[in-house]
Amino acid sequence: MSQTTKYEILYIIRPDLNEDEKNELVERFDGILTANGTTIVESKDWAKRRLAYEINDYKEGIYHLITAEASDATGINEFDRLAAINRGILRFMITKVEA
Repeated sequence: MSQTTKYEILYIIRPDLNEDEKNELVERFDGILTANGTTIVESKDWAKRRLAYEINDYKEGIYHLITAEASDATGINEFDRLAAINRGILRFMITKVEA
């Protein structure tokens, strides 16, 4: 059996997206992970919070947290690549969770 690695992905969504746009963005990025062999344990909105400093003129953002596991980093790398160029995502952080 191959060893799986656990990841936490936290990303901040632009606060001016409407509910449908936000849900579409979340579904798209969940799909990027699952299509590339990553298993999503949990994907949830965490909170709408004021940012410590402005990002692209936004003072707040919607934090979304994904807990996932994967036997290789294909899905994580694809998420990383596409999140970096997506205008709906202000910032993101991918953390490998040590067992």
